[in-house]
Amino acid sequence: MPEREKHDTHHKALALNLDPTIFGSFAEIGAGQEVARWFLRVGAASSMVAKTISAYDKEVSDDLYGAGTRYVSQPRLQAMLESEWQQIQAQLQASRGANTKFFAFVNTISARNYVGTNDCHGWVGLRFLQQPGGTPNDVILHINLLDPSNVQQQEAVGILGVNLIYAAYYELASPEKFLSSVFEDLDLQRMEIDCLDCKGPAFADWNRDEVHAFLVVGGYAEAVVFSADDQLAPANEVLYKRALVLAPGRFDNVTNLHADLIDGTLAQLPEEELKESKGGLGLFCLSVAGGGSQGQHTCVKEVLEHVEQLQQLGYGVMLLRAQEIYAMSAFANRYTKLRIHFAIGLTVLTRVLADSYKDLPGALLEALARLFTQNVRVTVYPMAAEELRSRVKADQLGDWRWKETDGMVSADNLYPSEPLNSLYQYLLKSEFILAGKHRK
Repeated sequence: MPEREKHDTHHKALALNLDPTIFGSFAEIGAGQEVARWFLRVGAASSMVAKTISAYDKEVSDDLYGAGTRYVSQPRLQAMLESEWQQIQAQLQASRGANTKFFAFVNTISARNYVGTNDCHGWVGLRFLQQPGGTPNDVILHINLLDPSNVQQQEAVGILGVNLIYAAYYELASPEKFLSSVFEDLDLQRMEIDCLDCKGPAFADWNRDEVHAFLVVGGYAEAVVFSADDQLAPANEVLYKRALVLAPGRFDNVTNLHADLIDGTLAQLPEEELKESKGGLGLFCLSVAGGGSQGQHTCVKEVLEHVEQLQQLGYGVMLLRAQEIYAMSAFANRYTKLRIHFAIGLTVLTRVLADSYKDLPGALLEALARLFTQNVRVTVYPMAAEELRSRVKADQLGDWRWKETDGMVSADNLYPSEPLNSLYQYLLKSEFILAGKHRK
């Protein structure tokens, strides 16, 4: 087994080629045969590569793997994985099965097209044995390709594939070590892993939800989605062409009032938006920003506690690295061009307007411009004056005044100090910010 140290892609591929117990096949569609190419070019490939195939033509692909699925989808990947695994077992089990840890690597990718108009993403899968004759293990990843050119995206897929096979055989001590190895020599400017599913004895001690949350906490994805029905799916499938209502917050104390924010805003979505979409979808937005000091393991545990509580209210949760709502809307805009509606309480609004936005040259003005140029509306719901008073004081949000009606404060009766108040009144009168009604 290779020494526990950082290896580049070349050395990982060569180490696998030189392991006489590892042997398998590659089936790659959509981004060349970049994974197989690494093993073919580093030397000694004949001791590790049984077959490489790239069924680009749709008729050929359907003949091999069956028709009826989208070509870049998890069902298509699963069909590829099953077919390749059955073939290698049928062809090689009798002659090599007693001494070989077989694998089947597959991917189906939508790399950047010629005019740059497609969603650049893909599914990557690996089935492998830890010992000859053992029970197979599966790893399935969904990835987003962020490089600006097709060639660079192909290169990134090649690195990921080599990393994945290497990590499956040598880096399974923990999900953290496994993902660190899978993502080696890559970064969030090149690629995201926003969905990871695994099964088999190699992963018996792994918690699926913890791994899903760690994709964000560990810096492998900008965001992941925990759906209301607790089914794993990448963001591009959950958000695609949906009329979105996003409810961001810290959710220190989860109550039914948080669900009311989404309920009320979904009920007010314009009919034309719903007709143009695949329907309305409400999601809570939870950020991991600021959680690094407590340690990644603790952060994941606390995040999942919030996620589980919020899911019990009947809505899914989008977990994000960023805490700014303009960044949340920018992420959602990857997958839907419909207006994005934020549903927030008054204290979230005060934090948004009180933030200094030190990372932006234009500070608050740039943050608001980034938000509202993305076809966004923010509906702000009333809250009890006493609660607002204690929150403003606890968070040291500055000099805010308000008028109460029956002990409640609404967005149109809230007044920050000047000159911010002039900007705030403009946002209200322009209906970028809407005053929501109290739900009784």
